[in-house]
Amino acid sequence: MTELSVSEALRAALDEELARDERVYVAGEDVGSFGGNFGETRSLQEKYGETRVRDTPLSEVGIAGHALGAAVGGLRPVAELQFADFAATAGDEMINQIPKMGYISGGQFSVPLTVLAPSGAGIRSGAQHSQSVHAWMGSQPGFVVVTLTTPYDAKGLLKSAIRDDNPVFVLPHKNLMGKRGEVPDEEYTLPLGEAAVEREGDDVTVVATQQLFYRAIEAAERLAGEIDVEVVNPRTFAPLDTETIRASVRKTGRLVAVDETPLRYGTQSHIVSEVTTNDFFSLDAPPQTVGVADTPIPFSPPLEDEVIPGTDGIVDAIRDTF
Repeated sequence: MTELSVSEALRAALDEELARDERVYVAGEDVGSFGGNFGETRSLQEKYGETRVRDTPLSEVGIAGHALGAAVGGLRPVAELQFADFAATAGDEMINQIPKMGYISGGQFSVPLTVLAPSGAGIRSGAQHSQSVHAWMGSQPGFVVVTLTTPYDAKGLLKSAIRDDNPVFVLPHKNLMGKRGEVPDEEYTLPLGEAAVEREGDDVTVVATQQLFYRAIEAAERLAGEIDVEVVNPRTFAPLDTETIRASVRKTGRLVAVDETPLRYGTQSHIVSEVTTNDFFSLDAPPQTVGVADTPIPFSPPLEDEVIPGTDGIVDAIRDTF
């Protein structure tokens, strides 16, 4: 095992996939000599050349559109957006074209395209650069939507995304790019669409990902000896591994869904809906949701900290299920 940061794990995944398959290439703003906003493509252009690690003009719709054409034509592009929020500026390609191409072509075209885009708040980047967009993209049939939490997730899931024949939107969290953890030295991938029970417990299930996963773990440790908390990391939001989540709730009888998307139409509601619709009689109490209030993410550090759920809020939500 080697200890890597999330950005180092992403770079390792890209390096291995570029070496493994000549159809793979990376394209985006500043992915070349600059090495990406977080160092995730550092030194890759020097190793693989400007054709396979290519800088693009400042045009997200161009990045997404050219990648779609390349994928349909037989290549396996990794299209990087500097921030996931910029999926909005590539909206026609990201919403109307990429996820629908397999369907509208009657299955004649597969789209082995990976969009890699850091998301989330906590690095003081303001309202247009701090959003969690997996609710946006998860609502688009045709897209696989992956959220990365640990370095282990980052490497294994990105490699799987690049090898998948569907368009996959991969979302590391900006505030976790320096987060370090152990990564196997040997070759591995992680299956898309499978959640992981990261901490076992008997009293309540907490479903949490990205930076709120770590705050959920802190909440679980704070409550140890009083409430035994099980923490589930969904890893993939579309498709969502509802069976692992429901199995956990059938064991604990209680559910708290924690996510950085806004509570209004957020992914928390989808998780709760899946459980209440299919396992209502397993619940011993109403589920609780934790997320961002109905407001843009503030630029002001104290206000941003106020908006993003903290450990105290997760502890309160867990207590509210009893």
